[in-house]
Amino acid sequence: MLVGQNISKSYGNLKVLNNLSIEIKKNEIAAIIGKSGSGKSTLLHILGTLDAPDSGHIKISDTDITSLNEKELAHFRNQKIGFIFQFHHLLSEFTALENVCIPAFINGDNEKKTIEKATELLSYLGLCDRLDHKPNQLSGGEQQRVAIARSLINNPDIVFADEPTGNLDDHTSEDLFELLLRLRKDYSQTFVLVTHSKDIASRCDRTLVLSNKQIVS
Repeated sequence: MLVGQNISKSYGNLKVLNNLSIEIKKNEIAAIIGKSGSGKSTLLHILGTLDAPDSGHIKISDTDITSLNEKELAHFRNQKIGFIFQFHHLLSEFTALENVCIPAFINGDNEKKTIEKATELLSYLGLCDRLDHKPNQLSGGEQQRVAIARSLINNPDIVFADEPTGNLDDHTSEDLFELLLRLRKDYSQTFVLVTHSKDIASRCDRTLVLSNKQIVS
């Protein structure tokens, strides 16, 4: 699903990644772990096209994303990649349903079909009675499930999650991970998680350790 080769990234004189290579298989849940400051989020943002490497190549579904121009990259990101962030990034003025629909509307999808699909996703995630609620009317776990539904609305090839359980209590974190397992099974999704949670990482299909600017295991 994803192949990254010889990825390097520096910020000024600070080298964060150095000739790093990584592979993610289709339908896999892979965790990236490492000490604070090791470059986990930087790597995730580069793999997810939110940042560009200084050098190296990244292929997602056989598309070399490092060869795309900005317009092509934005289109690819919207259609092929989903994102889940620690702080949700839901738009406060919109309902749960509207937040989920936004990426599909940006893509120019049919409004009626988009609303139907968003409703289906939110119902699948246990939020059928929260469609018209705004983020400040939802719990942290509910907001994160809305963010998950939003990440899936365009049928992405791969979903990147940056500390998806970082703001949640242990019970809610467990529920969230169980949802990811169900989504992998029912929707054939591929997930790459950056996490500090050893428990979450241990339950993923594979754990990739980022250390000394490289994937070491």
